[in-house]
Amino acid sequence: MKGIDFSGDIAFVTGATSGIGRAVGKAIAAAGARTVLNGMGEEEADAVIKDIRDAGGTAEFVHGSLADLDTWKSVLAEAKSVYGPFSLFVHCASPRRLETQNVLTVTEEEWDAMVNTNLRSGFFLGREIAKDMRANGIKGRMVYMTSLHSYSPRNLPHYSASKAGQAMVVRELARALGPDGIRVNGVAPGAIPGGGFNAKVSAFEEKIPMVRTGTPEDLAASTLTLLSDDHSPYVTGVILPVDGGLAQYNWIDRPVSLE
Repeated sequence: MKGIDFSGDIAFVTGATSGIGRAVGKAIAAAGARTVLNGMGEEEADAVIKDIRDAGGTAEFVHGSLADLDTWKSVLAEAKSVYGPFSLFVHCASPRRLETQNVLTVTEEEWDAMVNTNLRSGFFLGREIAKDMRANGIKGRMVYMTSLHSYSPRNLPHYSASKAGQAMVVRELARALGPDGIRVNGVAPGAIPGGGFNAKVSAFEEKIPMVRTGTPEDLAASTLTLLSDDHSPYVTGVILPVDGGLAQYNWIDRPVSLE
């Protein structure tokens, strides 16, 4: 991304084998950070590492799910062993969700996997990384990939509830770590096709002021802006909607003319 230089930074990005996490990992590496990626899938991991290295970036991959209670510990230990303590952390990992996992049908296993990945693992990863930042005098930066559904129902209760908790984790960490010069923010994606968003795009776009759905690269650009001390040096505890204006949607039609 133009104007952002992470040379000298060491980054850790979860959920980096697809969608938003993949775009974020590639963008951070392209900006010069030595990057450790985490996610699921051998072929997907090989592909994203190849893309980064072919573009001149530096990256390694750590495999492992964050859906169990304690797997975050082994994932983090392996990730830290690659380059050393992190100065950048972005938590994008989230289990794939299906429209059938609604209030009346979501299972305990689906609930636990979602909450463990998004909320539990997200918090403990951030806290442990922050401890390393403090011990090493690193003025680090973190971003959590939250959701508009942290405050608006999605008919996927495990997803919405975990994202609501994640938004508060951002604020708690930001408040506690601000005196150490560590900034913590969130990005709330709007309608990004893929993952759990399966609406008919052409019809849905009429609800969005910018009249298009978003892309993973849209989210990566905003994430890098929040991570950059050149661009956001005094921003912490913020949940930034990156949604093309979708959060403003209501049933009243937009003006036909602004003249």
